[in-house]
Amino acid sequence: MGNMASKNIKPEILVATIGVEPQVVTITLDELLARGCLLREVAVVYTVDPGVEAAISAIAGEFARGLYPGVLLRKSPVLNRQEAIVDFHSEEDLRALLRTLYAEIRRGRQSGAKVHLCFSGGRKVMSIMAMVVAQLLFGPEDCAWHLVTEGWHPGVERRLHLEPDNRVWLLPVPVLRWSEAGTLMRTVAELEDPAEVMCWFEQLSRQGKRKRQREFVNRWLTRAEREVVRLACRGLDNAGIAKALGKGEQTVANQLRNVYGKLREWLDYPESNVDRNMLLAEFAPYFALAEAEFIWQREHQEG
Repeated sequence: MGNMASKNIKPEILVATIGVEPQVVTITLDELLARGCLLREVAVVYTVDPGVEAAISAIAGEFARGLYPGVLLRKSPVLNRQEAIVDFHSEEDLRALLRTLYAEIRRGRQSGAKVHLCFSGGRKVMSIMAMVVAQLLFGPEDCAWHLVTEGWHPGVERRLHLEPDNRVWLLPVPVLRWSEAGTLMRTVAELEDPAEVMCWFEQLSRQGKRKRQREFVNRWLTRAEREVVRLACRGLDNAGIAKALGKGEQTVANQLRNVYGKLREWLDYPESNVDRNMLLAEFAPYFALAEAEFIWQREHQEG
């Protein structure tokens, strides 16, 4: 837990809706941990029904056995006026569900954690409300997941963890964040195909990313560093960059080292190493597009 407190590592939490099948939570948790997610907490949102409470107890038993060291289990029952909800029978019940999900995801966001949301368990309306909250609160790093497994499905013998030969998929679910959707909402009124709507959303996302990249290049880097990065993104090694700019090779290496430090901060201190490969992955497409736009503009001006 001390390592997770480091500013270089972003903690992560899982918020999951649950019904009578505890496997949805434990299998999702197993898969996220296997992917290297630094989970510190699992919050389960549920109705207070005997079958659901038995599922919660089964999950708690796995934590009690020490299977998830360093991960806290939070139980978050849906309450309406401090009374536990068994099922959703009124608008007030649904508002209570919305408040519960909102509170859990908002708490994770305010703590600075990356939020994973799995809504494969519980009532269908829980999935709907969970997506509504994700649209309201999610940041660019947060993820919504749908769980698909091979070798287990609801109704068969309970298996809290899959066998090694079983297959599991955590499918990312696109989340349309309202904070990013102003232009999109003005456009989709004329679109009938959801796939076309998602294309527009992806286009907006790319534009947002390009804007952030432009800010990093123009505001975070010195003019000398920009030239070094531009040439690195064209595929030149340090010796080639030094020759092109009339600098010493060690000077180029020092400038790139400074760039990696700035990039690490700009990326919010990722767990993986920030090196030349990450620099190229982030900015080679940016510089390629910028040069293509420059050539296009010059050709049209000359024409």
